Amino acid sequence: MGPAIVVFLIVFWLLLSVKVLNEYERGVVFRLGKLLPEAKGPGLVIVAWPIDRMVRVSLRTVVLDVPPQDVITRDNVSVKVNAVVYFRVMDPIRCIVQVENYLYATSQEAQTTLRSILGQAHLDELLAERERLGNEIQKVIDEHTDPWGVKVTQVAVKTVDLPHEMQRAMAKQAESEREKRAKIIHASGEYEASRQLTEAAQALQTQPMSLHLRYLQTLTEIAAEKNSTIIFPLPIEWIEAFMARGRSDKPPA
Repeated sequence: MGPAIVVFLIVFWLLLSVKVLNEYERGVVFRLGKLLPEAKGPGLVIVAWPIDRMVRVSLRTVVLDVPPQDVITRDNVSVKVNAVVYFRVMDPIRCIVQVENYLYATSQEAQTTLRSILGQAHLDELLAERERLGNEIQKVIDEHTDPWGVKVTQVAVKTVDLPHEMQRAMAKQAESEREKRAKIIHASGEYEASRQLTEAAQALQTQPMSLHLRYLQTLTEIAAEKNSTIIFPLPIEWIEAFMARGRSDKPPA
């Protein structure tokens, strides 16, 4: 075997054996089918081809879009729910050894848990407490994926599609609630106005002079309207006051 062939074989072996792993990647190496105790990388890695086989594992956070799931809530309402699951690999060796395909397994676990948890909730809870339900789903999925070396960090319930009949019923309910609030606010305003008028009437009753001043103020406002004729009604109290003074001025018989 000539030197050129030896050099060619060495170069060929290096090309097949030298691997470059990015900062977010790790390499799980199997030597003759047996797992090496530590994952390799990042950077330049030598894999003894053909006795070694390396599997690349990404440590970046994976955003998994869970397809719409048919869920029957606790109050027997059928809805379609879509969610997003955020997870990442914490142990690259376990995610390769303990499960065949950790991406597919996590996706199936997310779909099953989503239907299970949301099926125990009422429709109002599903619409108003998405964050709490998402936290419950995240805890359950994380417990199941922990043996695989996968950490689920967040589950967000993205959309809830309601049947058209339920949408119309909820729209009518919302309209009734708005009418109810409007009537309550109107009644409260009427009550407050009547209470203020009652207090004002009581104050004017205790101070007759205030009533006369209010009467003169009303006449001033009427005159400002450019009316040609103003009827000036004379208060009874004034007439009684003049009559009482007249009786007091008469000489005794």
